[in-house]
Amino acid sequence: MKPVFKHALPVQGGQRLSGKVAMVTGIGSGIGRACALLFSAQGARVIGCDIDADAAAQTVEDARTRGTEVDSLHPCDLTAPADVARLVDLAVARHGGLDVLVNAAAFGAFAWLQEMDYETQWRRTLTGELDIVFLVCKAAWPVLIARGGGSVINFASANAAVALEGSPALAHCAGKGGVLAMTRQLAMEGGPHGIRVNSISPALVETSATRAHMQVDPGFLETALRKLMIRRVGQPEDIAWCALFLASDEAAWITAADFPVDGGATAW
Repeated sequence: MKPVFKHALPVQGGQRLSGKVAMVTGIGSGIGRACALLFSAQGARVIGCDIDADAAAQTVEDARTRGTEVDSLHPCDLTAPADVARLVDLAVARHGGLDVLVNAAAFGAFAWLQEMDYETQWRRTLTGELDIVFLVCKAAWPVLIARGGGSVINFASANAAVALEGSPALAHCAGKGGVLAMTRQLAMEGGPHGIRVNSISPALVETSATRAHMQVDPGFLETALRKLMIRRVGQPEDIAWCALFLASDEAAWITAADFPVDGGATAW
């Protein structure tokens, strides 16, 4: 069956996040970009960041073209505590606080065990998938508490639950499995403060990074599609709509949960 790539509900305007301040990391591309644009279209005041300054600036411009606004700190290295502090300070200075945190930024290196380098692939992946979540949550936590609570949305992966044949994702699996465990713990710690913490676990989503891999290795795409009940590759907007729900007051009694937005990949 020929894969369909473009079949996600597009960004639409509304007021589901009216009055909320949302910080979204990794707005330059993929899921982070989709969340920033959708949240701003749904009434949120969005503070974003990306290590890629040009990509972040393009998202800011795209929001402006659509009649909304996204503020951004770029370049911003989320592995550097000082940069993370600047990001949170920007949200406080511009909007007086923070209601929603979307930890969309991540980095992952993919290699088979025997070919994986410890420093530049294994450790860098764990830094890019675990440390970033820790550092941003730690910096944003007192601001969320002062606000009376809020919503934190982390991103795990279908790879935290199942192994995909042909995918050299060892470090990525470890990192995203850690995100699941961190989310449960953070939800417990945040509960008394009114902070809800949930995660979303996507399967294969078309981004600039995955698109390049699918072009190089068509066999990988075929294997991934066989795992999907809905036989198309996910789009960033598919994930952003779930994040919108978790950020909104509609999800007021949901915490410590993981949402597998994966076309059915982990159900069989």
